Amino acid sequence: MSRRTERVGNLIRRIIAEAIQSRLSDPRIPPITSLTRVQVSDDFSTACVYVSVMAPPPQREQCLRALQSAAGLLRRQLAPELRLRKVPRLEFRLDDSVKRSFDTVQAIDRVMRELGQVPDYEREDGEEAEEQDQQPEDA
Repeated sequence: MSRRTERVGNLIRRIIAEAIQSRLSDPRIPPITSLTRVQVSDDFSTACVYVSVMAPPPQREQCLRALQSAAGLLRRQLAPELRLRKVPRLEFRLDDSVKRSFDTVQAIDRVMRELGQVPDYEREDGEEAEEQDQQPEDA
């Protein structure tokens, strides 16, 4: 990916994210919807917009359909900002990487609790230092 396509992708992501938050009022789009990345083709004809939706699978699919139906409106939002001859066609795709990361952290927390340990982010200040002081030193 060239620097120019990367810059255009970042600009598209910023504009669409702002439009989703402030201009789209479709109830099928949950409030916890974020754009993770945008890949623009080398000829700028298409832009694949990867969306992360923190919702159950049926609602994620609904959100994707809602965004795809709003693609024309979103392209019109892009036109004045992009300074390209042709505004890329938008394709929305689900990105489950954020959800998978969240699920992994939850699984780790569950295992730590089963082992009787407290995750670091739940410890109060100084608790970690006290535990380290109580551990025997290896000679």
